[in-house]
Amino acid sequence: MIYAFEGKAPTIHETAYVAPSATVIGDVTLGPDVNVWPGAVLRGDVGRIVIGARSNIQDGCVVHVDTGGETVLAEDVSVGHLALLHSCTVGPACLIGMGSTVLSRSVVGEGTIIAGGAVVLEGQEIPAFSLAAGVPAKVKRELDPATRADRVSHAAQYVKLAGRHRDGIREHKI
Repeated sequence: MIYAFEGKAPTIHETAYVAPSATVIGDVTLGPDVNVWPGAVLRGDVGRIVIGARSNIQDGCVVHVDTGGETVLAEDVSVGHLALLHSCTVGPACLIGMGSTVLSRSVVGEGTIIAGGAVVLEGQEIPAFSLAAGVPAKVKRELDPATRADRVSHAAQYVKLAGRHRDGIREHKI
């Protein structure tokens, strides 16, 4: 479902895919080939959300903002199932692991992996090309070049899957 809120309507690129059971509200911009999966909620009611090209917001994720703030994801970002992002900035080609939390004013650097279940604290900065894990998230190591390249490939796989869903998903009545 896509909703305007207090005169602000989402801006969704014509190549983006939003699953029928996803919810996009208010001041939200979805770039080219962005894909938003079932049960995800992007709520730009009190601030702005920008999702860069080819990024994917997987099933059950919540993306929200502080009042007057913004959540910005660069291109080729994969946000794993049930993750929560709140008023944060995520650099290009990152993987935000399943069930992880990225809190207000935090910054995740380019090409970084936030491990599943990790919590990036308010105002925390995770450097580029890092693997961060734990509660609170701590950098465990720098990522090797092969792992870095895989981040863009992962996002591209979701773009292809979104095309299949756009063309092939139909409501089935019993």
